[in-house]
Amino acid sequence: MSEFDGSTFQQTLTSKPGVYRMLDVEGGLLYVGKAKNLKRRVSSYFRKQGLSVKTQALMLQVADIQVTVTHTESEALLLESALIKEHKPRYNVLLRDDKSYPYLYVSTDQDYPRLSLHRGARKGKGRYFGPYPNAHAVRDSLNLLQKVFRVRQCEDSFFRNRSRPCLQYQIKRCSAPCVGNISAAAYARDVDNTLLFLQGKNHELIDELARGMDEASARLDFEQAAVLRDQIASLRRVQERQYVSGEKGDMDIVALVVDAEVACIQVFFVRAGRNLGNKVFFPRIPGQAAEAEILEAFLSQFYSGHTVPAVILINQPACMLQGLAELLGEHAGHKVDIRQPQRGERARWLDMAARNARHALSSRLASRSGMDERFEALQQALQLEEMPRRIECFDISHTRGEATVASCVVFDREGPLKSDYRRFNIEDITPGDDYAALQQAVTRRYTRIRKGEGKLPDLLLIDGGKGQLNAVLEAL
Repeated sequence: MSEFDGSTFQQTLTSKPGVYRMLDVEGGLLYVGKAKNLKRRVSSYFRKQGLSVKTQALMLQVADIQVTVTHTESEALLLESALIKEHKPRYNVLLRDDKSYPYLYVSTDQDYPRLSLHRGARKGKGRYFGPYPNAHAVRDSLNLLQKVFRVRQCEDSFFRNRSRPCLQYQIKRCSAPCVGNISAAAYARDVDNTLLFLQGKNHELIDELARGMDEASARLDFEQAAVLRDQIASLRRVQERQYVSGEKGDMDIVALVVDAEVACIQVFFVRAGRNLGNKVFFPRIPGQAAEAEILEAFLSQFYSGHTVPAVILINQPACMLQGLAELLGEHAGHKVDIRQPQRGERARWLDMAARNARHALSSRLASRSGMDERFEALQQALQLEEMPRRIECFDISHTRGEATVASCVVFDREGPLKSDYRRFNIEDITPGDDYAALQQAVTRRYTRIRKGEGKLPDLLLIDGGKGQLNAVLEAL
């Protein structure tokens, strides 16, 4: 690839929105960015002064720039996020946790709706509540709702084929609609109460249950009155534990802390005024990245694939992210407010998120320090010229010689790289032949790596003795 002519390239740029990709001399992707005005944004990289050290280092490696024009800046935001997630460019802030978050689902289109945990596309008819930070938080809510309202959580196939109540009925966590132990109208009331709770309308729900308790007492139905009394008491305990003071809507609380070129972001999820829990992220950041840049990159990547709340609290100057708020609002279909509260209850919650982020980062750095010491000890024990950066380990397992499986686990200086773990189903060998199994696994692994599907390790560890080691050396 010939030397990149920046002056000529700038003359070809359009003023429309889009995405630009910076490539190195081998065609590798160095950086992906979005722009409302491609000409103005990309040209800014060619200034003679005012560039950060990180940007100067980037531009020294740029051999080509490719652009994709989009209809809107919002489209550019989504394309940028998709390209970063797919290619993981070296100079981009990279959100490494990209899993789908769980929701609580109520199948309101059924005669006897079901409560369940849901992941993935929300295509089914019914109501979805969340996202929750993890499945444990969803199960906590399901457990609570089972105790209070006894709405079924069983699979539809299980529900349709019951001839008698299951254990959940016996322990008073389901009203057994499968065998007609509760009328359709009474069950519908329990579902409506569940929806009120999930919508954050606890005061309305408690008032409604209190009226029902008074009515039951008036007609001398003391058993029903006692059930409603217990429900009210349970809801009040939940209200004290989960509800965020003064909040009724959806809000995320996002705090960023950076130390020793490691970034930690703590996110608290508040939905319908309820604190659903928190999640910690450690995005990969290029050296000397500004905190505002890290936070903007995190927000754009995270919310391109997840529900965007009406309010996002951040611990950085919000004025720098107002453009992003407009883009996220366009993407979500409603107004999005990004702000940094200075006082009041919201400032207290943001301070709590920042404290959690600092604690998580301290633990991470301490763990990294300990990992460095272990790598140094390994280097000395094996008398290596350099400290290994990447280690791969192979082991063989089987059941009495059958169903042989080889596993490959990977470590780097930060610990286990679980995304690079691999498992190999071993075929066409003599049962119990660990040597042949290792040879097959190693051959398959490093044939793929030679084709560009991964990275070679600095150190390869084999579980076994000299026989296993010699078998692997022969395969290599």
